[in-house]
Amino acid sequence: MKDEIQIDLTEKSFFNVLPLKDLVFFPHMVVPLIVGRSMSIAAIEQSLEDDKLLFLVAQKEPALDDITARDLFRFGVIGRILQVVKLPSGLLKVLVEGIVRAKVNRYRKTAQNIRAQVEVMYDPPVEDEQEEARRRYLLTLFKNYIKLSDEIPEEVLFTLNQHDDLEKLSDFVASYLDVPLEIKQSILQKWKLPERIDKLIRIVEKENSVLSIKSELNNKVQNQMLKSQRHFFLQEQLRVIQEELGESDEAQGDISFLRKKLKQANLPPEVNQKAEEELNRLTRIPPLSPEYNVLRTYLEWLAALPWTVKTEDEKDLEKAQKILDEDHYGLDKPKKRILEYIAVLQRVNKIHGSILCLAGPPGVGKTSLGKSIARALGRKFVRISLGGVTDEAEIRGHRRTYIGALPGKIIQGIKKAGSINPVFLLDEVDKLGSDYRGDPSSALLEVLDPEQNRTFTDHYLEVEYDLSNVLFVVTANNPNAIPEPLLDRTEIIELPGYIDYEKIEIAKRHLIPKQLETNGLTAAELEISDDALKEIIVNYTLEAGVRNLEREISRICRRAVIELSQSARKKKVKVTKRNLRAYLGEPKYPLSQLRARKEVGVANGLAWTPYGGDLLRVEVNLMPGKDKLTLTGKLGEVMQESAMIALAYLRSKARKFGIKQDFTNKYEIHIHLPEGAVPKDGPSAGITLTTAVLSALTKQPFPGEFAMTGEITLRGNILPIGG
Repeated sequence: MKDEIQIDLTEKSFFNVLPLKDLVFFPHMVVPLIVGRSMSIAAIEQSLEDDKLLFLVAQKEPALDDITARDLFRFGVIGRILQVVKLPSGLLKVLVEGIVRAKVNRYRKTAQNIRAQVEVMYDPPVEDEQEEARRRYLLTLFKNYIKLSDEIPEEVLFTLNQHDDLEKLSDFVASYLDVPLEIKQSILQKWKLPERIDKLIRIVEKENSVLSIKSELNNKVQNQMLKSQRHFFLQEQLRVIQEELGESDEAQGDISFLRKKLKQANLPPEVNQKAEEELNRLTRIPPLSPEYNVLRTYLEWLAALPWTVKTEDEKDLEKAQKILDEDHYGLDKPKKRILEYIAVLQRVNKIHGSILCLAGPPGVGKTSLGKSIARALGRKFVRISLGGVTDEAEIRGHRRTYIGALPGKIIQGIKKAGSINPVFLLDEVDKLGSDYRGDPSSALLEVLDPEQNRTFTDHYLEVEYDLSNVLFVVTANNPNAIPEPLLDRTEIIELPGYIDYEKIEIAKRHLIPKQLETNGLTAAELEISDDALKEIIVNYTLEAGVRNLEREISRICRRAVIELSQSARKKKVKVTKRNLRAYLGEPKYPLSQLRARKEVGVANGLAWTPYGGDLLRVEVNLMPGKDKLTLTGKLGEVMQESAMIALAYLRSKARKFGIKQDFTNKYEIHIHLPEGAVPKDGPSAGITLTTAVLSALTKQPFPGEFAMTGEITLRGNILPIGG
């Protein structure tokens, strides 16, 4: 074939170009084309006058009408015009046969059209076993593609079997693939036959996989539709049969049941009027209508809420004190304030003043203290977590127009409590967020304000609900992160954390008995000494609360269970400071982290975090140089300013400290705070920074067993702790 082409095209230097919109032409294709652009008509007419040969090439942008050579690909097909019919509209219907792929060496623009100088690109097939295997595999893949596709007529299968030539088969398959123009063009440009076949095989395999998945999805959708139609048909049959028999249908049963439940709920007059309106509307809605279920669910919520159910408060303050002491060791100030709150509440029988906010690090007992308040008052307890809540609808509820709408967490909690006066704990209020769906903290203002919450309106209920009898308690790790309007409505009760001996008592009274029961042990089978507990607290936990302490005790219990199970003779496990490592391994937070040795240019600071106190190490190095201060360790803007204040103060008091006033002209000062990945900020490191720089300048070490905190001023005054 190549020789024939060369003979035909030997004297041919330029071809008239026929640009194609959204079509890639392949060799051996016979395709009718509708031609309407003036340049395309000119190309057809000139080719008819010459030898009926022309160059067919796809446009890069199918939408363009006025094109230049830059808008055309470099690979196309030399074709022969078989027939031309002029239509009444002036358009031409042209039947073209593709001959061979060709590559453009250069385009040339003429007055009427575009011409191209091309080079024939033809790679004849090699008849061997490998090529025959490729041909058969491609044939099998494409037959499967035809079966899966709805676009290709089955007659193509008969034509397909006539292509024994691998080169013709590849172009035939490519012409029928329903893939983007760019992919078809890339196939056309693969003029080396083995590369073209490999690419085609990959493309057809992928398309078969996609079509197979699409077919499965279509079958599932069709089956579901048939199932729904059958269900509807049977429901209608059942309804007609029930009407013929004179039986009450399901809808009437639902309405009777709802009417009874709404009557028992003792609704307020406004709510009762709303319920009657919706119930009457329900009777006029077909049971199979989606709105029927929405309305029925709404009425079920109205009937299920406690509108008048109220628990009696416990009046015995001594009993309340006993419950608080039983549940929590220490925390004297918080418990005293809670008792005052309970005493006033019981005396006036109404909630006045601010909402209690229990603030402290994790694990100090904020949530359990809320439970104790409920137990002391004899009320139901409800807890909802607000950490990460960013949608206002989580508080106020979703409007009934949305599919799957429900009331907000407040109304859901009231339903769960079953009374109008539970103790409602709003956990982690400092971790509320906000986004395009609203600000939940603003929605909470109405909930927590005693002057507003008696008329709280949930978006789902669309009626007012009285929350004035609810005792709201909120918790937070960091009160400073609570939005200001919300913070203004709360009274902060600090739970600062426990010191070591308090943690030991909590472990002995609460944590160890709890873990013994959890792990199936008795006090006679496991004993943990006070020294071991102290060692766990100091070297295995780093927290203000006791959460990690409980985890370590749980680890010991599990280990003890293994020892008792493996040895029949062993009746008791005793854990002491000496054998503690056998149960918990090496210490996680050894005291050696606080280096007791003296070092020049090093000082220890105290840092505050939402999880308790931490040690802040400051290191200073002096290097020969001039007027350069380097700060590293991911320091915030306030801490950087503290370092500048420290240098300014030391320069102003140089004579007092025995250092040269121009030390900044002699040294480059590098201040570093280790753990560089952790952001650090706040003014309270001022005294520590000053001490570390002074130690480096005077070459006098600072005692490593001391740590300090406080903001320093330009006059050298130490201000109270800030941050």
